[in-house]
Amino acid sequence: MIIEVDPDGDVPIYQQLRDRVVEAIATGALKEGSPLPSTRALATDFGINFHTVNKAYDLLRRQRLLRINRKSGAVVSRDASSGPAEPEFVADWTGRATTLLAEATARGLTRDDILDICRTVLATFGEESEES
Repeated sequence: MIIEVDPDGDVPIYQQLRDRVVEAIATGALKEGSPLPSTRALATDFGINFHTVNKAYDLLRRQRLLRINRKSGAVVSRDASSGPAEPEFVADWTGRATTLLAEATARGLTRDDILDICRTVLATFGEESEES
């Protein structure tokens, strides 16, 4: 898995790292048990502070997408096809989706445009994610 971040972008680097890992899980590039680089190794690769990587990993851990322990390091703890989402997640996600959909509408995208974009993105996640 190749992670790309934009150090000059508007989105904080830790959030970019978190987002790329979530996307890799969704597409199947990272499966349950897949190891991730250590925080120090990833920080060195990007030339960033290891606390930034640690913040991203901790966020993923709290979201139950990573397990972190001293011996095995950070490993993916959830497969994209591993069952229904928790109700708390669904409620939070619905709120964030509402904001994104409102922004797209306010910027002039039609409902058909939005649905086409959503279908295209969902197609990158494979059949298992579409059936969930």
